[in-house]
Amino acid sequence: MESSTLQVLFLFFLLQAFSFVLGLNIEDPFHWAHVSPSDKLEWVDCYIDFQCTRLKVPLNYSEPEGETIAIAIVQYPSSFQRNSSDYLGPILFNPGGPGGSGVDLLRTTGPIFSELFDSRFDIVSFDPRGVARSARVSFFDTDVERELWAYNVVEELGGKPEGVSMAWAKAAITGRLAAEHDTGILAHINTDHTARDMLKITQAYGYEKIQYWGFSYGTVLGAVFASIFPDNVGRIIIDGVVDADNYYATLWSNNLEDSDKALQAFFDGCFKAGPQNCPFYADSPKAISNRLDALYKNIRINPVPVALESSYGILDYPRLRMTIFISLYAPRTFYPILAQALADLESGNGALLFTMTMPLETFECSCDPSTTAFASVRDSPTAIMCNDGAPVPRSLKAAQDHYDEMTAAFDWGSLWAGIRISCSGWPELPKNHFQGPFIANTSHPLLLIGNTADPVTPLAAYVDPACGGFLISDSQFHRAKHMSKGFTGSVVLTQDSPGHCSLAAPSLCTQQYIRDYFFSGTLPDPDIVCPVIGDPFTKATSLKDDKQAVFSAEERRRLSVAQELTRSFGAARWSPLSIAI
Repeated sequence: MESSTLQVLFLFFLLQAFSFVLGLNIEDPFHWAHVSPSDKLEWVDCYIDFQCTRLKVPLNYSEPEGETIAIAIVQYPSSFQRNSSDYLGPILFNPGGPGGSGVDLLRTTGPIFSELFDSRFDIVSFDPRGVARSARVSFFDTDVERELWAYNVVEELGGKPEGVSMAWAKAAITGRLAAEHDTGILAHINTDHTARDMLKITQAYGYEKIQYWGFSYGTVLGAVFASIFPDNVGRIIIDGVVDADNYYATLWSNNLEDSDKALQAFFDGCFKAGPQNCPFYADSPKAISNRLDALYKNIRINPVPVALESSYGILDYPRLRMTIFISLYAPRTFYPILAQALADLESGNGALLFTMTMPLETFECSCDPSTTAFASVRDSPTAIMCNDGAPVPRSLKAAQDHYDEMTAAFDWGSLWAGIRISCSGWPELPKNHFQGPFIANTSHPLLLIGNTADPVTPLAAYVDPACGGFLISDSQFHRAKHMSKGFTGSVVLTQDSPGHCSLAAPSLCTQQYIRDYFFSGTLPDPDIVCPVIGDPFTKATSLKDDKQAVFSAEERRRLSVAQELTRSFGAARWSPLSIAI
């Protein structure tokens, strides 16, 4: 049912293989329930060329000898034996969210991450506690009940006069359902415990120091780990850096500072590409922007019915806005498609745009009404972020005030405001977990990476516009550098591109610094700004587009790896709106 996906698009958090968007209840060909949880990493073959295990960890780390839960872990193993000098141990990955499935991330990206690192590392990820295959959280008895509740969705808070009050009321019911369905694990579904789970995983491999690459919300997880366990840091990259202080205050108030720059990149890129490569072309970037504004105005009063072979629905203003916003995360994946979809919509054809954020088939009830999809992750984003953060005022007035502040500050504020509001009805649970400060002298310095036009994790940088970069005012707050200040010796690497996280665009420069960091611990100079290859509309395949390129067989291989990473990562990500993108 289309409304359930809209609920996922809207209420949850930032948030994986591909028919533009991977469904949340992923068909999983591997039977995880047949894998017995163990205190050790007892691997079994799974999927194709992967290995899987379920590791026992304490439910409550304050009671380490008490009840346990099982964490689902997947690895794409190194080509080298563990006793080889070429084998460099495991790298753990987190795709973001909160609530993103690391198992699903690796199923899409594992082989190409391995190729990036010459197959010298085990490429490892896991479903965090509360997510999918790891003691998943559920607020409902069945998926059918969940789908029926989703009919009450509010698509965009500004889409209807009662949008804020409906979202506030829905949060109250969601919080009550969460409390009623709690089996005793809910209070222990938080980032603090997940960081401790990561240390357990690392130690189960036989290592004391973690090697980790986290994206978006995964940067909060990385920062928490580094703050709690500074002496257990081997290598940590946090990429698409979230302001952890803002996150733990449950504010979600500074994520959108560069979102308009990411949309401007669509206008500029479309104009530069010309009418042959951009169907939504007009005679200037401003004219393209005006063309979109006209489309907004028209669809507010003229929604478009869409009937596909196995799906149907109405393409209205909130859905159009959401689709454009989600496209900002992955320009290489979405901008060319978005341009065609917008041009089609002008002619009254909403099919392509509709499929960009909707499943190609409608929801079907199982014959067994008690059946739930083992891979479901739909309830976990709310559980993690509301457990992590400070309590949110419960009054409708506070919700309305937050909405008013967000919409006054940001064009996309009406979409983002619902994240904080969704925690306003959360049950009162103990908050004894780590919530900062994010300060540590780590055993090895962290590497932080940010893009110059990231729509949801802004990075202030000083880029010469004459070089084709996105000029960002020095009056803006530098989120990655704010986080970097707390970690002794850490360095921020800037990538000059739109999109969320560095893998949103291929860059041999960024790729080389990442390789150097994991292989030898080398950090880039703090003022480095890496260029990228091509742009979303031209999709250049020549090394001539990268100023760092070396024309060799190895460079051509690395170009292929960089482009495939961008493609596969764009098909395997999660947003705080909890959409897989």
